[in-house]
Amino acid sequence: MLKKTIEIATPGTRLSVAHRQLVIDRPEQPRASVPIEDLGVLVVDDARASYTQAVFIECLAAGATIMVTGRDHLPAGMMLPMEGHHVLTERHRAQAQASAPLSKRLWQALVAAKLRQQGRLLTLTQGEDWGLAAMADRVRSGDPENLEAQGAQRYWPKLFGRDFRRDREAEGINALLNYGYAVIRAACARALVASGLIPSLGVWHRNRSNPFCLADDLLEPWRPIVDWKVHGIVSGGDDEPSLADRATRAALLSIFNETVLVGGRQWPVLLGIGQSAASLAKALTQNDRAALIVPESLPLDLGLPADGTA
Repeated sequence: MLKKTIEIATPGTRLSVAHRQLVIDRPEQPRASVPIEDLGVLVVDDARASYTQAVFIECLAAGATIMVTGRDHLPAGMMLPMEGHHVLTERHRAQAQASAPLSKRLWQALVAAKLRQQGRLLTLTQGEDWGLAAMADRVRSGDPENLEAQGAQRYWPKLFGRDFRRDREAEGINALLNYGYAVIRAACARALVASGLIPSLGVWHRNRSNPFCLADDLLEPWRPIVDWKVHGIVSGGDDEPSLADRATRAALLSIFNETVLVGGRQWPVLLGIGQSAASLAKALTQNDRAALIVPESLPLDLGLPADGTA
């Protein structure tokens, strides 16, 4: 079932639960409700929002991720379901004991998949991939030549113009990228927990202050889908895009409804991330890099509707 992504952005919204429904009360607007089991990601972008404790309990029990944003509209934190997978201990042990060669091969696969996705996007928007597909074929175990960074040096100026610089603190295009990556990262963390893995124990990322190293590993080949969406937003209007614009945030959240190829099958992005996370758990448990499946296309033009916001 396709899970919904709901954004709460009306100032003063109150959230509660009744009869397995998330009840949304907004000032001067009709009451709305959504079945709890339909929720995949709940984004609350309202500093004045209030909740009952049941909102957290029921949403997390249903496997949903809850994200809250700061005053800059960027995600400030999230809550993940912690219900144990039925083989939780086995997968935790396999993850913790994963060999260095296996971790390097998994990182090789993730980097190569990211470069191929970036090449597909440049082909779509610029008419050629500027050598990124060939670069993906040259990635070796552990990416010792850092082809991921070399690819980025080609990719960003071609996608957004020669003056563009990737900056996690900047506004405009960078802010939109940051927001999109943050919500996809949350979905990766949710999927990893659901697959019985520890999101802080990465195969490549190792920052000791980062509680989502494995989510950052899994995120890499999914980033170009955010780039695709941001490029479409920027190309589709004359005004400078801003996260303060509710329609812009809604467009970014609609990424989860896009359909991509994962493991040779069509999946909505949210479910595709789940498939990829499950395959990573299998790869770690079976010591088999070939078990990992990754996105193999940009979003397909299937006319799927985007979720609304509340």
